[in-house]
Amino acid sequence: MHRSVTSAAIYGCSGHRLTDDERAFFAEARPWGFILFRRNIDTPEQVRALTDELRAAIGDADAPILIDQEGGRVQRMGPPHWPKYPPASAYLEAAGDIDAARELVRLGARLMAHDLREVGINIDLLPVLDVPVPGAHDIIGDRAYGRDPQTVALLGRAAAEGLLAGGVLPCVKHMPGHGRAFADTHKDLPTVHADLETLDAWDFAPFKALSDMPIGMTAHIVFTAIDAKRPATQSKKAIRLIRERLGFGGLLLSDDLVMNALSGSLTQRAHKALKAGCDVVIHWNGDMDEMRQVAEGVGPLKGGALRRAEAAMARIVRVPEPLDPVAGHERFFRAMAGKTDAAKGPDVGEAQA
Repeated sequence: MHRSVTSAAIYGCSGHRLTDDERAFFAEARPWGFILFRRNIDTPEQVRALTDELRAAIGDADAPILIDQEGGRVQRMGPPHWPKYPPASAYLEAAGDIDAARELVRLGARLMAHDLREVGINIDLLPVLDVPVPGAHDIIGDRAYGRDPQTVALLGRAAAEGLLAGGVLPCVKHMPGHGRAFADTHKDLPTVHADLETLDAWDFAPFKALSDMPIGMTAHIVFTAIDAKRPATQSKKAIRLIRERLGFGGLLLSDDLVMNALSGSLTQRAHKALKAGCDVVIHWNGDMDEMRQVAEGVGPLKGGALRRAEAAMARIVRVPEPLDPVAGHERFFRAMAGKTDAAKGPDVGEAQA
């Protein structure tokens, strides 16, 4: 059951079940996929029913359903029905060395994939490949796997491989790098003044190392060395750099259109992001009037964007790597004892991460 025409958008919904208005809008707008947040999460049975409803609304039993399930401050599914996972920065601290940390990161991601797949979610907006610099805004902070590009790349790949092994697609974020931002993009538009050589050696390095990943997400950040006028999400120059210099050939998603880092109407925001070269835009909050505005700025998913979307979805394994979830959780949380409550920094909460 597949749709003949799909729009280049991902939408949220307002609650635990679809309203009649949402069902009618999705049937008409035919988005590529959907994204869930805490407001959409109650019990495993409820989430499974919601993901089934979302797919039924657009007539696609395999439609993409996304979630931000990183651990730490960014975990939409949590206790009492799902485990509390640690922030990314806790793995290396708990493991003591990079090899042990890689094993733990992969296991944690594999367990997350198990949690997500059971309720019908097939894309996790993980791993964060940003490398924070001293003094940067802590909206990234402990969401980063390390404080240097090599550590971030190694552990980020371990997370991606754990998700893929469990039948869930990873999404690398935030391209071409969010670690130098001195403001929170949910509230303001950060500007990064580092030169291209510095960015290439530090910020871009983890994204280059994981350029083979199926999906990536852009950053709402101005990089003066790339495009002094436009944030990366809406910059043809920045998208070209992501494709050519970073070598990323996967499906490229915008970060959330509602963030205050972007300006103009939601119709304009969506249109500018797609015109710049994003393949699909995300609107997260489930506001019906806003979704209609976004839909006016979004056309059909076609050409290279459609081919990249199809290639990404084709990487979902139908038979996940074998896992004993009980034994896996016991081993994981024994190794991470005391680290699940280690998260520090601003609450990302009900905002796109």
